[in-house]
Amino acid sequence: MANSYNLIVNGVSKSVTVSSASMPLLWVLRDILGLTGTKYGCGIEVCGACTVLVNGQREHSCVVDVSSVAGKNILTVEGLTGDAVGQKVQKAWTDNQVPQCGYCQPGMMMACTGSIKAGHHGKEIASDLNHICMCGTYSRIRTSIQSL
Repeated sequence: MANSYNLIVNGVSKSVTVSSASMPLLWVLRDILGLTGTKYGCGIEVCGACTVLVNGQREHSCVVDVSSVAGKNILTVEGLTGDAVGQKVQKAWTDNQVPQCGYCQPGMMMACTGSIKAGHHGKEIASDLNHICMCGTYSRIRTSIQSL
């Protein structure tokens, strides 16, 4: 049986129909809404590549059921350009040439944006980032965080 939900993604109301209420938000974003900036990494809430903000709180979209976010504000990496804090984070990442392959960076930028919105600064933000980056750009990430 199909389930329909109303999501607010990057400030825009979206109606989605899914086959299961337990479908992870990650797959709704990527496969149904075409927002492929949010990445699949591990599927078990470890790597952080799938991080989005739900009502301002960081969530791993690979384990969040679509039914649990109906009617809530979801911010993805695509929405950072319309978010003042997100714009600052994106600029810091660009200025410090953080990405190499870039696969994990959307999740890191989302986590950083969420930390700043939660009132964290400097080392607090850095300690909030427990993401896995295979390229090892952690020194550039720290430099970016320090510049915010």
